[in-house]
Amino acid sequence: MARAAAEGEGRDGAAMILNAALEVFVRDGFHGTSIRTIAKEAGVSIALIYYHFPSKEEILRTLMLKVTNDLRDELVAARAAAGPNPVDQMAALVRAHVRLHTARQAESFVGNTELRSLGPDALAEAMAARDAVSALYKEVIAAGLADGSFRCEAPAEANLAILTMCTSVAGWYRQGGPRSPDDLAGIYVGFALAILGAGEG
Repeated sequence: MARAAAEGEGRDGAAMILNAALEVFVRDGFHGTSIRTIAKEAGVSIALIYYHFPSKEEILRTLMLKVTNDLRDELVAARAAAGPNPVDQMAALVRAHVRLHTARQAESFVGNTELRSLGPDALAEAMAARDAVSALYKEVIAAGLADGSFRCEAPAEANLAILTMCTSVAGWYRQGGPRSPDDLAGIYVGFALAILGAGEG
């Protein structure tokens, strides 16, 4: 381990490993990836990987929690900046969500598709982080229903539909395609507000 520590000295060995693992997970899937493959992709020794991470699952867990917690923080900031109106808050949440999933597409894709690869403890932690994101949407929907901004008879299902719509972007969006991230975010805001019945009645 002393050799591994020296190998990583002067550079962010953990970040190198995470970046390499992300590339391989996207390409080969979690179960199709070995520690040896990650080491080769990162240009480091297997010993250095185990110096930073006790297992391949820990690498996946770290990637998932990082992107989900960053998403939560982005959503919290976007909601706060939007002011008190639930319609404006929902628009801000959706815009921030879509922008992050297009800007950090690989991380978001792995986070959305590899949950089944986590063990029980790591899965519970990842789901708790995702629930924190969902709670932000639920709060805005509840506020909009309370003040009449939204007219929706199935708010729980509406919340799931909006979350699924936003997270799925990471699976299909292509940089350089016909829609920019901002264009797509604007379209998705319209979809979300329509689902919630904003402006009806």
